[in-house]
Order: sequence, then structure tokens, then C-alpha cells
Amino acid sequence: MTTATTTTTATAIRTPFRTTIAILAVAAVLGVTGCSTTAPAPASVASAGTLQGELTIFAAASLAGAFTELADAFSTENPGVTIAPISFDGSSTLATQISEGAPADVFASADEATMRQLSDELLGSPTLFASNELQIAVQPGNPLDIAALADLEKPGVQLALCAPVVPCGAASRILLDHDGIEVVPVTEEQNVKAVLTKVQLGEVDAGLVYVTDVLTAAGAVGGVAIDGAELARNTYPIAVLEESRQPEIAAAFVNFVLSERGQSILASYGFSQP
Repeated sequence: MTTATTTTTATAIRTPFRTTIAILAVAAVLGVTGCSTTAPAPASVASAGTLQGELTIFAAASLAGAFTELADAFSTENPGVTIAPISFDGSSTLATQISEGAPADVFASADEATMRQLSDELLGSPTLFASNELQIAVQPGNPLDIAALADLEKPGVQLALCAPVVPCGAASRILLDHDGIEVVPVTEEQNVKAVLTKVQLGEVDAGLVYVTDVLTAAGAVGGVAIDGAELARNTYPIAVLEESRQPEIAAAFVNFVLSERGQSILASYGFSQP
């Protein structure tokens, strides 16, 4: 099934739906203390093609391309599973929606700090599945010759950043502060895709986005590597939610993301191992 990219803001009353067997299945995938890594991938919780039901996924905006493909591949292997249009937005926005009762089965955040805010809403512990670093997105051809973070201080350079509460915004400020760079962005956006769009439309000269965003923009923007970008490297956790109506399917999807095929799809979009 082909999934659509939307942002869900609806708030709903949670209806717990878990059985002892489902809990054990999820625990088999996520039953570790803290965030685990992807090696080795956990065993399957159900045979491919035997799952039945609908899955609702909330995922960070930077995962849009990769998770759309992951969902399509998972649906192909599990034709009995319907995946609702995935909600892509800033991790903090999605976390707020979940805390307020928005129904979801799986949450994938762009950083561990946001996931920790949902500790009471998780079924089991989150698992790290990918990592990402920031780049400077510039206009094609880089007409302002921006080569480093310091160039963002040049007079007249219009800059877009993610808001501080968003993982890409927090990472941006770590790098700017580390280099002693003082900038005043013309806009602060609630997710990294909005920053990328500002650059693509020519509304700003530059923006701090992820390597994966520059890659998926397919030439619509240029990318400038940042010295020391690894200092603000984001690691992405994924978890099944406590109020999931389909915990076994949710656990199977997490397992698929961690699998060799899932990791290959993520790598094709520029994500690295956590």
C-alpha cells in the first residue's frame, strides 16, 4: 500500500488494547533498558504475511521519505496490514500530540531527549535505529559562497533555523554556540522540512538542515558540510506506544525498521547507523 504524508493534530480518547501475548511480543523486540542499538536485529515477532489490522505511525519530519518507503515495503510483506497516512512533523509537536491523547501505535523521534519526554507513554524501551548530521543548505550554485558556519554571520545573509524545541533546532544551536557564531534567523520553523522549503523557494539564503534533507532535495538546494557536525549528531529512537491498539503489528514494524532491509532503505536516504 502507498502511504501519504500528512500531519495529524487530532486528539482522541485512548482505548487500551493489549493482551498478555502482545505484550510479550513487544517485549521481545524492545525489552531492553534504555535505548538499544540495531545490532543485532531482534527476531521476528510474527511470520510475514500473518498480521492483520491497521497501523498508525508518528515520525519526525526528516524521516518522511525513508519511512514512506519503509511503510510501503512493510505493507508488501504484510498484505493484511493497512498503514494509515503517516503523521510527519517536528518531533516535539508529535510528542505533544501523543501526550494529549492522539492515537498512534509507533513513534519515531529525531532525538532521544524528545522520546524521553514520553517515557510514561511507551510500551517497553525505545531502540536506536539511525543517525543524522546537519549541513548548511544553500541556493543551487551557492551564489553567496557560503563555506562554513562563520559565513552565516555575513551582512545580508538571510538564515532559517528550526525552533529551539525541535531536534534540528537544538542541534543547530549546539554547533553555532561551539563555534561562537552569533546569528539572528529571519525565521524559526517547527520542523526541518519547513526550513528546507524556505531555502528551496528562495525565501532565505541558507538554512541548517540534515544531510538527508539535502540529499532528498535532489539538486533543488546545495549542501555545505559543517566542520565538527558530529558534535551535534542526532540519534533516532523508535518505540511502540503504551496505548497502541495493534502492539504486535507495531512491534513487527519496529523489527522491520531494524532489519537488514530496513537499514538498507534508511541508508539509501543518507541515514547512518546510530
